[in-house]
Amino acid sequence: MTHTLHRRGPYESLEDDYVVFAISAQEVNAKGTASLFADFFKVVKQYNYKNLGDMKTGNMYSVGVKKIEEEFQDNSIVHAVFDERKEVVKVLKELKDKDLGLSIVVSGLIDSVEKICKESGTEFHTVNNSLGIWGNTNRLPREEVLQISTMCGHGMVSFNLVQDLAQKVKNNKLNIDKAVNEITKQCHCGVINPVRTKRLIEEML
Repeated sequence: MTHTLHRRGPYESLEDDYVVFAISAQEVNAKGTASLFADFFKVVKQYNYKNLGDMKTGNMYSVGVKKIEEEFQDNSIVHAVFDERKEVVKVLKELKDKDLGLSIVVSGLIDSVEKICKESGTEFHTVNNSLGIWGNTNRLPREEVLQISTMCGHGMVSFNLVQDLAQKVKNNKLNIDKAVNEITKQCHCGVINPVRTKRLIEEML
């Protein structure tokens, strides 16, 4: 899965941004896995998550945690976002012990993820790297807007929305936490990091 690979920013800006998610092998072992996604969800919920979501249902900011828990499907893809490396280590340790039979994907800075794997007793199976944006990049918005919008790998956080909400915060027409919530709920899968989003908006202003 590559929808969480497109996050942009300097190294320091990405040190507190990790996505852990579970997926079954479609057309191979997906049948009957809804209960396994529920088990995965129980694990990640124990730790200091910042966002949760299921690609089939929505995220905690748009539909709430309870609805996500009630509607797992065999072809769900369930996500959890963390801003601390130590929390991801705890999650992976527990998932390793439970051995759910799902593919577990971790997105983050590759050297940080490598440390997480070593500390949790797990190993890389496959590594995907983003090569950035190619083409007529002059038509893109400024970098600070991209750093927020690209956290949603399916492009559901528009550049104009980020710019509009940031301007409203600057003009004291909107509370920054409400702006962050509005941005975060747009990403259906639930992979936006609201902690990083707030920090980036503050830096923009």
